[in-house]
Amino acid sequence: MEMDLWRMLSLDVASGFSALDLAGGLIVCLGAIWFGASLAKKQTRAFSTLQHPAMEKPTPGEGHLPGVNFFDYGDMRFLHLASPAVQGSMKISKPFEIHLDYQQRMMAWLLLADLDRVCDQHIMQLGLGAASLTKFCHTQLNMQTTAVELNPQVINTCRQWFHLPADDDKLQVLLADAADVVRQATWHGHIDVLQVDLYDQEAACPVLDSEDFYRDCRDLLRLEGCMVVNLFGQACNTDESLKRITAAFGADGVWCFKPTAAGNTVVLAWRQPRLFDKPALQSQAQAIEARWPLPATKWLKVLGPVM
Repeated sequence: MEMDLWRMLSLDVASGFSALDLAGGLIVCLGAIWFGASLAKKQTRAFSTLQHPAMEKPTPGEGHLPGVNFFDYGDMRFLHLASPAVQGSMKISKPFEIHLDYQQRMMAWLLLADLDRVCDQHIMQLGLGAASLTKFCHTQLNMQTTAVELNPQVINTCRQWFHLPADDDKLQVLLADAADVVRQATWHGHIDVLQVDLYDQEAACPVLDSEDFYRDCRDLLRLEGCMVVNLFGQACNTDESLKRITAAFGADGVWCFKPTAAGNTVVLAWRQPRLFDKPALQSQAQAIEARWPLPATKWLKVLGPVM
């Protein structure tokens, strides 16, 4: 009975269409399938070959250093060290702004800064990445800016493809090992803000993360200075890193953000103890947002002292 009913319904539906109608419908369906498959292939190809035409192969590293390449996807440009791990990125339409959550949070030292005198301060970045922090501090904050990078091809790539300006009287990009720089007495006591974002091509954990290293970082800072560190990676033990930072700086001078959605934990450590005054910080955050494209008021929802 069910088969007879199905046959009757099928014949009834078919009788309402001519052979030409059925052929046309079939062609439309096949066309839609072909278009969908072509679109999917195009999107897959675009995503899997994000590489810029000028960077079809990684620029060779030197010695033990990895090669460097970058990829474009829409309005984004991504920096890689010969591995899938992203070392940095830039919004092509806004090359001098910071768009990643964790890098924006690495500007949270502004919460305790004299905003009218930021341009008179000296900031140092250990690890250049895609130069987002370096460019922002140099072009938007007009700070004395020094960046330290171990891989010469990272510097060259940032200069050519990530809008990193040439050195001038307020910008210096040093080709050097951060582990050596922090021990150089010529820098001790001369840095107002130190931003630490040091990773190799696998980005599994910070390459420098010892208590001795953090003590050397502390020595770089002026009395009111601040170190900001990005902790990230599948092999990174954030709690242990925090213990080492706290041992070097003292618990009453260390603040910590909750992890970002991507898993980055940003830590701020002042050379001297600082008071976490929420109302005062809220007012300062509003002043920051009035001057620069930074979501400072949002920081206070996920930032607090470690004590």
